Amino acid sequence: MYGRTVSFTFMVQGMKARNIIAHGIMMCCQQPILKHGQLRQIPLRQKARVIKLRTAIIYFLRLIACIKMEPITCTTVRPEGVATSKSPIGPFVNGTYMNMYGNESIDPCVFMDDDGKAYYIWGQFHAKVARLKPDMMSIDSSTIKDNVVTQKEHFFHEGGYMIKHNGIYYFVYAHMGRAGRPTCIGYSMGKSPFGPFKYGGVIIDNDHCDPNVWNNHGSLVEFNHKWYVFYHRSTNGCNSMRKSCVEPITFNKDGTIPEVEMTSQGAGDPFDATKNIDAERACLLYGNVRIQQIASDNEQLGDIWDKDAACYKYINFGSGIDSITIRVAPGKYPGKIDISDSDVWGPSVGSVDVPGNGDGKTWITLIAKIDKIAGVHPLWFRFSGGGNDLFSIDCFKFSR
Repeated sequence: MYGRTVSFTFMVQGMKARNIIAHGIMMCCQQPILKHGQLRQIPLRQKARVIKLRTAIIYFLRLIACIKMEPITCTTVRPEGVATSKSPIGPFVNGTYMNMYGNESIDPCVFMDDDGKAYYIWGQFHAKVARLKPDMMSIDSSTIKDNVVTQKEHFFHEGGYMIKHNGIYYFVYAHMGRAGRPTCIGYSMGKSPFGPFKYGGVIIDNDHCDPNVWNNHGSLVEFNHKWYVFYHRSTNGCNSMRKSCVEPITFNKDGTIPEVEMTSQGAGDPFDATKNIDAERACLLYGNVRIQQIASDNEQLGDIWDKDAACYKYINFGSGIDSITIRVAPGKYPGKIDISDSDVWGPSVGSVDVPGNGDGKTWITLIAKIDKIAGVHPLWFRFSGGGNDLFSIDCFKFSR
């Protein structure tokens, strides 16, 4: 990629810090970037941090824009900026650079404490925190603190985010502690926005959501007295193409957060086995298999090779089913889908034979009898065949 990246933190004009309640969520949105000096209007990824207010909701958006300059990397020094709006969806105006006093980095976040004080959080590998001035447009340089959490002590990579729950400050971030990649959402706990923070652990890990998974950014939110972790998964074989996801979480009595697994159902109920289940709802992918977009409103499970596997968590098979109907597009080589209701190496409950000599685009429906499955279980598809162009899957369902 070429250009120098400039991060902008956007706030809604006229909101007072004392009205803010310190909880939030992260979401993805798509809006055109505002023009600012040499900035060109381009459709790039935006992230929003939504902070609950007593009387309104304030959106903090981080926009990525580019100026044609020299090649950059993720660690290239970059200025940050701020703009304002009277509406969460814009238009945002008065875009201006923020003076970071030599502490430029990436991934800004704003935390509003329940005493009305606002904090600016940013950084990669080592996080920085500073107080925001009352204008919510600039930081108080005398309060800048570096190394609030670090990669060495806390597995911190980037994407810092903060909440306060039961008097404990939780620093949430992309966690670098597994597989040499920041695939986890991790957290540390402290008694102040400036720390010190004690490492807490992993909340969720998106490893195996895609063969090219790289990182994970997220946040925590309370809704109707229940807590959730929002995070993303890489998809379509691209580490910069991401889907927003959510899973319910809990807090232990000591304030720690038990790790939760990545599921297909997310915050919903297990899927009804007797209704169509889209193949792209797989939550675990092993091998070369991946989710692929095939239309503006449809995706498939494709690029399936011999010995690949995909998992769906969870499926409600009710009082019992004994047949599967699956829509596939056969490829060059014939293949087989072996089915398990326990784990990737668990016993088979049946299989579906997929013919070869296909073009990978023409869909056919196959039906196969399987052993009876009842109750709620994970569902594993284990793929095999004589080559690396086997078939694609659109959807499937079960029947009695």
